[in-house]
Amino acid sequence: MTQIQFSGAQTLLPAEAELVLQEIAALVAGTERRIQLNAYAGGTAETVGDARRLSLSRALTVRSFLIEAGVRSTRIDVRALGLADDDGPPERVDIVLLAL
Repeated sequence: MTQIQFSGAQTLLPAEAELVLQEIAALVAGTERRIQLNAYAGGTAETVGDARRLSLSRALTVRSFLIEAGVRSTRIDVRALGLADDDGPPERVDIVLLAL
């Protein structure tokens, strides 16, 4: 699993994430492997909807980059999870390569 961390309420892809995403795209492009994007955003119980929308925007940004890098859109699953319920950083997209 790889994480792309965002700053605050940003949805723009951090520059340092581009190299990581290019490597992932090269690894799975032309194969049958699937990628799952689990997106999160910080917030409170009162801002659950905003967190889900922000996490979706981030996941779609990562997805678009991967598609432009050669990964077929049908191989990318997006999960906008909103508030993080684990110990990881709240402003992130987790990239999981699924087994064949």
